[in-house]
Formats: sequence, C-alpha cells, structure tokens
Amino acid sequence: MSPLVETVAFVFGLVAFGYISGWTGLLKTETGEALSEFAVTIAVPLLLFRTMAGAEFGSSIPWALWFTYFSAVGVAWVAGHFTIMRFFGRDARVGVVAGLSTSFSNLVLLGIPFMLGVYGQEGFEVLSLIVSIHLPVMLGASILLFSLVGRKGTGATGIAREFLTKLFSSPLILGIVAGLLWRFSGLEMPALGTRFVDALANVAGPVALFAMGLGLNRFGITGDVRPAIVIAALKLFLMPAVALGVALAVGLPAFSAQVAVVAAALPSGVNPYLIASRFGTGQALASNAMTIGTLFAVFTTAFWLSVVHWTYQ
Repeated sequence: MSPLVETVAFVFGLVAFGYISGWTGLLKTETGEALSEFAVTIAVPLLLFRTMAGAEFGSSIPWALWFTYFSAVGVAWVAGHFTIMRFFGRDARVGVVAGLSTSFSNLVLLGIPFMLGVYGQEGFEVLSLIVSIHLPVMLGASILLFSLVGRKGTGATGIAREFLTKLFSSPLILGIVAGLLWRFSGLEMPALGTRFVDALANVAGPVALFAMGLGLNRFGITGDVRPAIVIAALKLFLMPAVALGVALAVGLPAFSAQVAVVAAALPSGVNPYLIASRFGTGQALASNAMTIGTLFAVFTTAFWLSVVHWTYQ
C-alpha cells in the first residue's frame, strides 16, 4: 500500500470506526457530541495556537492562496445556489443553504488531521492560513445573503449581532488570535506550558475524526436525497477543479496549491446544517449533503490528491 493510499485509508478509517461505534450501539450518539465539543473547544484551538505561535509563515500576506481558495468558494456557492433554485424549484433561502453546503469545506474536524497526515506540519501551516479567515468569511456571507433574501422572525441586525458574538467568542478564532499575539510578543513558552499544549493538541486529529464519524449517526439520510447528491457532487468535484484552475492561473506555489485544492475537495461539514437550523430552512438538504459527501470523499479526495500530485510533480 502506498503512503498516500495508506494515509487516506487511515483518516477515513477513523471516521468509519467512529460511525460503526455509534451504529452498533457501542457508544451513544451523545458521546460523539461531547468528543466534538472537546475537539473544537480545547484540542483544535490549542493546535492552532501552537501553530500560529511557532510557525514560519513569512512576512507577506498570502493573497494568492486566499484568492485561489475563495474563488473556488464563490463559484461553488453560486453553482449550488442556482442549481437548487432552477432545477429543483426551491426558494432563495434554501438556495443560500445549498450554496453554503456546496462551498463550506470541513476544514477543522476533517481537514486538519487530513493535512497533517498527508502533508505534515508544513501542510497544516498552509491550511491554517485559510482556516484563519474561513469562518469569518463564510458566516459573514451567510448573514448578508439571508438578510437580502429575507427571513421571518428575528431582524437582520439581531441575527448579525448573534453571529458576530458567536464568531468572536469561537474557541477556534480565540486560539488563532492568542497564538498570533504570543508570536508577536516574542515570549518563550515555558516548558510546563509546552507540555500542556502538546498533550492536548497532539490528540486533536484522531479525536476529531472519530467524533465526526460518531456524529454522523445523528444525521442519517432522510428527505431531499436527490438535491443533496447534486450538491455533494458539486462540492467534491466542481470546487476543487476551480481551485486547481485558479492556482495554475495565478501561479500559486506548488505546495500551497496542492493544499488549497485538497482543502477545496473536502466534503461539507456540520456548519451549513447549524446555520440552516438557525435560519429555519434547508436542514435536511444540508445534513444529507454532509453525510453523502463524507461517504464519497474517501474516493474523491484520493482522486484529487492524485491529480494535484500529477499536476505539480
């Protein structure tokens, strides 16, 4: 077995192991929620803190990397939005959920351990540059679009205030900001502090993958299956194809380009479902797109890894 295939099998094997543990009743679904909360609230923020505090990103702002990735986000979002409206006859609000599900990669629970496994610490550092602005950009776009298409109940200002509060209290954002502040302070991390951070950060990947698999039992696949399959297909094929095209067009360095394309090839995560639930529309579409996309991603990510390896060899 080649190292690449072995890494893909290991990453998605942990997801499958988590899913089987829940499906057989070995562990309760609530355990997955608790593990996900631990990963997102403690382990992954500490991993991001350690990376931001110690990595060598260089002095320049990674405009080309951001342009490459978020160009793919924009194209995928528009494609998902209008596909659901034009071909499945849904309203504009469901279109926003579809666009979000087509463009919101699972960069944390799946992406971080995946990049660590495939590209090592250097790949994770490149991914961290995307993660650092990914959540604010995607949430901001969601708020704006839902405000434009209209929503019953809470006004746009109240929704924006709620989301911004959650954004700036997000442990992921706090981990990134704290790491950058520590970096700029020039202070050296005490040995005991390093041991604490390392002990928790080092388990972030396996715990996140297992928790993700266990959590999939909670969603299942019910209703809106055909549109969800289309959305998942757009996410897994259109978005990475656009990222690769833009990376080649702007001359993004080979290593950063590979990380950007593979990040774009990841399936949708739980955030589109949470946002759909908050706005009261498209929940089944978002959850099904996530579940179906994750099931097929074991094959499609291997495909895109091969494509970028061949392109940049």
